[in-house]
Amino acid sequence: MTKTSMGSLQEVQRLDERIAHLRKEVVAFDERLAEVEEPALAMESELETVEKRMAQMQADLRRVERAAEDKRVRIEKLEARLNKVQNLREEAAVRTELSLIRKAVETDDQEAYQILDQLQRTEATAEELREKTEVARAEVGPSQQALLDERSGFEEELAELRARRDRTLEAVGDRERKVYEAFHSSGRSVVVSPLLEDGACGNCFGMVPLQVQNEIRSSGELIRCEACGVILSAELEPEEVEVDGEDEGEATA
Repeated sequence: MTKTSMGSLQEVQRLDERIAHLRKEVVAFDERLAEVEEPALAMESELETVEKRMAQMQADLRRVERAAEDKRVRIEKLEARLNKVQNLREEAAVRTELSLIRKAVETDDQEAYQILDQLQRTEATAEELREKTEVARAEVGPSQQALLDERSGFEEELAELRARRDRTLEAVGDRERKVYEAFHSSGRSVVVSPLLEDGACGNCFGMVPLQVQNEIRSSGELIRCEACGVILSAELEPEEVEVDGEDEGEATA
């Protein structure tokens, strides 16, 4: 393995760290968008509840009105029958039934009036909520768009970093690439670390045996720190990860 290949792996590692950070930032935008939208969503939820209550009141009103209408039809039939009764006993029975049905109609009418009154007040509440919901949604719009624009910027940077990662890996041999990807995919946050000037591991700062130091500096083998398991490199770790194509300074094998 050339030193340039090892340097490329270190750069890929830095890119992976930045990519992981940006992924978390993008995921966090969902929570931030939900927080911004919460007032409008709360209004919309309250409005939905009120509208469902109105729909139930309207159904109840239609039910009571139909019941009252059916009773009025029954009253008309009983009144017609009253003119045809042939004895006092039959007349008394018809009049008793008429009296009961008329009272039931009055009860239905009273219930319908109460429902109608509640419905009108609820409609006024719903209209007020609609206006507040429109205001809340209008206030959410600019903040929501700003967050979406910011998230779009992060997503664009992610795409650029991933493209750079792919280009950088082209400077690495197949074997080295497979080893790095296997370690990285296992969840290890640090895969490659420089061997410091004093002979210590740049990750755990444990001293590396002198013979191993010489092998790291002179051989092309993958040599891992006996203490923490990272791959040790004789090259210094890249200082920054630049996204600008003119400043990438990518290493080549």
